[in-house]
Amino acid sequence: MKPTYDDIVRAAESRGDDIRVTPLVYSDTFSKMSGSQVYLKAEFQQKTGSFKIRGAHYKVQTLTKDEKSKGVVAASAGNHAQGVAYASQKAGIQCTIVMPKTASPAKISATREYGANVVLRGANYEEASKHAQEIADNTGATAIHAFDDPHIIAGQGVIGLEIMDQTPDVDEVYVPIGGGGLAAGVLLAIKQKNPKTRIIGVQTRSFPAMHKSLMKGIVTKVGDRTSIADGIAVRVPGSLTFSIIRELIDDIVLVSDADIEKTMFLMLERAKLLVEPAGAAALAYVITKCPSPNKKVVCIMGGGNVDMYLLGQIVDKGLAAMGRLLKVSMILPDRPGIFKEIMDEIAAANANLVEMVHDRLSSAIEVGTVSVTVSLETEGRASTEALIRALRTKNIQFHILT
Repeated sequence: MKPTYDDIVRAAESRGDDIRVTPLVYSDTFSKMSGSQVYLKAEFQQKTGSFKIRGAHYKVQTLTKDEKSKGVVAASAGNHAQGVAYASQKAGIQCTIVMPKTASPAKISATREYGANVVLRGANYEEASKHAQEIADNTGATAIHAFDDPHIIAGQGVIGLEIMDQTPDVDEVYVPIGGGGLAAGVLLAIKQKNPKTRIIGVQTRSFPAMHKSLMKGIVTKVGDRTSIADGIAVRVPGSLTFSIIRELIDDIVLVSDADIEKTMFLMLERAKLLVEPAGAAALAYVITKCPSPNKKVVCIMGGGNVDMYLLGQIVDKGLAAMGRLLKVSMILPDRPGIFKEIMDEIAAANANLVEMVHDRLSSAIEVGTVSVTVSLETEGRASTEALIRALRTKNIQFHILT
């Protein structure tokens, strides 16, 4: 059964103290970058760090006493897992979560901390979902689908109600799409309140399953690829979500992983906000393509659960993309004072030494020379290029790694 606008209103009325009304934050920085009036729907400030708690909480509330006694089971790479685990813990019911073996260790740990029995199975969401359904069939537990469920969709749709309460005159809403539960709910809510508000879905180029499905007019599976945005890396969209999105969506656009990485870096440095890759997808498209000049735009930031190791890479890649990180490997004469000469040039460029690796002993290094690899943070692309020119005047062997 398709959820209705009234279902979304009921979900809003039953959220209690567990579901936050997340703020809508105006960003002067991203407005200037895009030429639009950009507002960020801060779902990364939701409990469990993601909008997924909304649908999970409402779904658990709708279970009968008998269903609760048998527990629940769900498959997820992370955010849905934490949402279902938290909602189950609050309701006092048994919860099993099947996660792909490739899931983030941080998300696995967080799910366990919410009291769930975590089972690692499969290489992706689809394989984990198949095993979750097998558990449900064998135990009688209720399977809670990550997106293709009317109660899940209704719970996520409350975000649309909040957006319309917070900015009734919004022109466009950009929403990330994986399986489509968030987009379907937001569409049902906002199109009922104001049919003129345009809703644009955003997918990664690596996982454009809903985009291709709409083009072909039938649910379509995309191939095996990888994406930094694991939260929306879904190969097959839901049948229910597809039917809603096909009817109501204004457009679906695609964004690259590189643009998502850059956006995460900018959010950290400029806005002091930590958002996961899937959560940054909508804003990534808006500030990269600048599609809505002079319009009031809302970007839904779906979650903020970032693996800390990934975060370090994002910072390095962001600095490199902006011309502020230079990694150089040099072969220097092994004599006193040579490295001081190089460091003098680095200091003259006002660059900061981040890391240095000094090697005399590797077999590929000739006697009388030394290999030095340095990572430098510079003021920007111009100072980086000036430093490279200065190094060339030293008549040394070097090549740029980053």
